[in-house]
Amino acid sequence: MDGILQIIAIWALPVLFAITLHEASHGLVAKQLGDPTAKMLGRLTANPFKHIDPVGTVVVPIGLLLFTALTPAPPFVFGWAKPVPVNTNNLRNPQRDMAIVAVAGPTANLLMAIFWALMIKLSVLLQGSLDWVATPLFYMGIAGITINILLMVLNMLPLPPLDGGRVVAGFLPPRVAARYERLEPYGLVIILILLFTGILGAILFPVYGFFVDLLQTVFALPSWR
Repeated sequence: MDGILQIIAIWALPVLFAITLHEASHGLVAKQLGDPTAKMLGRLTANPFKHIDPVGTVVVPIGLLLFTALTPAPPFVFGWAKPVPVNTNNLRNPQRDMAIVAVAGPTANLLMAIFWALMIKLSVLLQGSLDWVATPLFYMGIAGITINILLMVLNMLPLPPLDGGRVVAGFLPPRVAARYERLEPYGLVIILILLFTGILGAILFPVYGFFVDLLQTVFALPSWR
């Protein structure tokens, strides 16, 4: 039980902000491109309570943490927040601008991964003098990099309703984009099929590993993989 509580304590903040700031960034960029919907609904905030989805932000991440804590597997977690509404009618160039709005989420995750890499660097500097700060900060940094890189890579898959699907639609001719976006109701089913067949992991983890190794190299971080 102590181990489970420690895992939840380490992962809670990185997961919460990885999910919520991902969504807030969509709204922020949409506002810059002419759509104030997210601002009017109070979604341009880092306050996680404005973005929490009871299932995607709480039940699924905690369930995955508990599952991996009780198995030999390393901690693995993902989740989602309430999508930030975007009114395409307010955008200056709806097709192009929706692609830009979509990219904002994964970009926010990449920036947060860099932030957590800096926190790991700080924890290394604090070791030996402030171990009570350095140790939890080190493991929280690992959790922050893990969840943010996973969310970034997952969301950039070219499949509606993921961000990557909206980016692809932004580059297609309008008629083709409209047909492509009709896949959206089936997107979750396709993702689950890819997950349970192992195809999703085969796609995600090499790209995930590339970005983690890149951060470790750029910031001279100790290896944990």
